[in-house]
Amino acid sequence: MRVLVSGGAGYIGSVVVSQLVAAGHKVCVYDNLSKGHRESVPEGASLVVADVGDRAALDAAIAQHQPEAVLHFAAWIEAGESMREPEKFFRNNTANALNLLEAVLAHHVRYFVFSSTAAVYGDPESIPIRESDRLQPTNAYGESKLLVEKMLAWFHRIHGLSYASLRYFNAAGATETLGEQHDPETHLIPIILQVASGVRDHISIFGDDYPTPDGSCVRDYVHVSDLASAHLLALEALRARPEAAQLIYNLGNGLGFSVREVIECARRVTGHPIPARVEPRRAGDPASLVASSEKIRAELGWQPRYPELEDIVRSAWHYLQSNVH
Repeated sequence: MRVLVSGGAGYIGSVVVSQLVAAGHKVCVYDNLSKGHRESVPEGASLVVADVGDRAALDAAIAQHQPEAVLHFAAWIEAGESMREPEKFFRNNTANALNLLEAVLAHHVRYFVFSSTAAVYGDPESIPIRESDRLQPTNAYGESKLLVEKMLAWFHRIHGLSYASLRYFNAAGATETLGEQHDPETHLIPIILQVASGVRDHISIFGDDYPTPDGSCVRDYVHVSDLASAHLLALEALRARPEAAQLIYNLGNGLGFSVREVIECARRVTGHPIPARVEPRRAGDPASLVASSEKIRAELGWQPRYPELEDIVRSAWHYLQSNVH
């Protein structure tokens, strides 16, 4: 297929692009490089440096590359920042997504795969979280993504747009050549590994009095390569359906690991002591977020290749040592 990938030079987008290219698809990466990296675009994919908010640039790129599908990753992702500057998130994550969707409809692109988030659920009613559970975000980031999901549902209903919305839990790990390069880094595993490599002097544990086995927050970590493979499965599932399709899936391991467990795992993998300090809870942090991914496993046959936390941490550590100078 001919595929346009917005945000395809970023962490998750670049791994998806590499898998698309390897599978024989013709890929155009559309990225303003504000968070993505030119060197992360793999050989075999073309790159258009432009913003999703620029309708003229979108129209030109779609007219030139004539994609049959669009995969949309471009978004701000830091939930804490969204509670300080919600307008920034609604502009980039919601309004710019509408801009892209209008271009998709105008050019009769058939398939749309959306990078959504577990943040659409907010504080879960039960664990593991299922796709049918209540959607009630507790931060502006989650709300900005949920609004896009609502638009997609209406465009499916009214315009017949076939789409998949993939709700990620915690993306983690790396491939041989692609990994996390956020600035500043906000994700737990790379921050822990920065302590191991001497970039930071300690890791903070925000709260040790949660109702979890060791008092620290529990989260679901999924390897970025496994996330990427789910996008290819979703794309194929959309293409296989003669009628307009609406697919919504959680992407997680189904396994929860506490902050302390992740730190201890990193100590084993790296051989470094990794000092940790307990600090006060952060506002809005649920005690436990763990996905049920039974639906995508059953319907699309998705099977994570890296379910073990140690494999995820080891891949990130190898990437940090090999690729970041």
